[in-house]
Amino acid sequence: MRTAEAIQREYYERTAHRYDAEHVREGDEHYIALRHISGMLDLLGISSVLDVGCGTGRGVKYFLEERPGVQVRGVEPVAALIEWAVSAKSIPAELITEGSGEDLPFADQSVDAAFECGILHHVKEPKRIVREMMRVSRKAIFLSDENRFAHGSTFARWAKVIFCQTGIFRAAYRLKTVGKGYRFSEGDGLAYSYSVFDEMELLSEWADRVIVIPLDEVKTTSVFHPLLTSFHMLLCAVRDRGD
Repeated sequence: MRTAEAIQREYYERTAHRYDAEHVREGDEHYIALRHISGMLDLLGISSVLDVGCGTGRGVKYFLEERPGVQVRGVEPVAALIEWAVSAKSIPAELITEGSGEDLPFADQSVDAAFECGILHHVKEPKRIVREMMRVSRKAIFLSDENRFAHGSTFARWAKVIFCQTGIFRAAYRLKTVGKGYRFSEGDGLAYSYSVFDEMELLSEWADRVIVIPLDEVKTTSVFHPLLTSFHMLLCAVRDRGD
């Protein structure tokens, strides 16, 4: 039986040539997140960034073009996606390292900031990647990803909050997915139920402040915004000092 990791890798190898057409859109939630991140660089004194799970290099290319004075690197586990970034987007090959987010091939505190765009909902243990981002970063960590609590009916949203708070969500989701614990579609590959709010406690231990920015256009006066209203979120964990 193929593992979830093998299924995901095979999906990206098979679809690398059409990855941008299916997953990258000008003005989508991750482009909005990149603009927010870019706007914080000067404020936080950030001069080097690492794109974790960079895919075909969307984030790397963004900073090369929009912030040429910032040193940007990417790391990606799927060679086919790296090849597409180099051949189709003309990203210098030396800027993207083949490697895993669970074991980043970079020294402790070797970059000012690390960011990811939509990769954490594709891995079984996202906290392993977040801890690695914490290890290599000095000043900030940015997560642009999904928020499960803003998807589905009002009842479903509250049910997920309650299940997570009582510690039974993972078992309930495994039951829903008939034992797999993940979903699969040709449009998004293999994915898990995820929320950037899952990392709030962990990143609060590392950062001096954690900021959440909704990336969806939601018009609401709800006191539960953005937890129950914005499916796409940017979580910013910031250290006042890079030590």
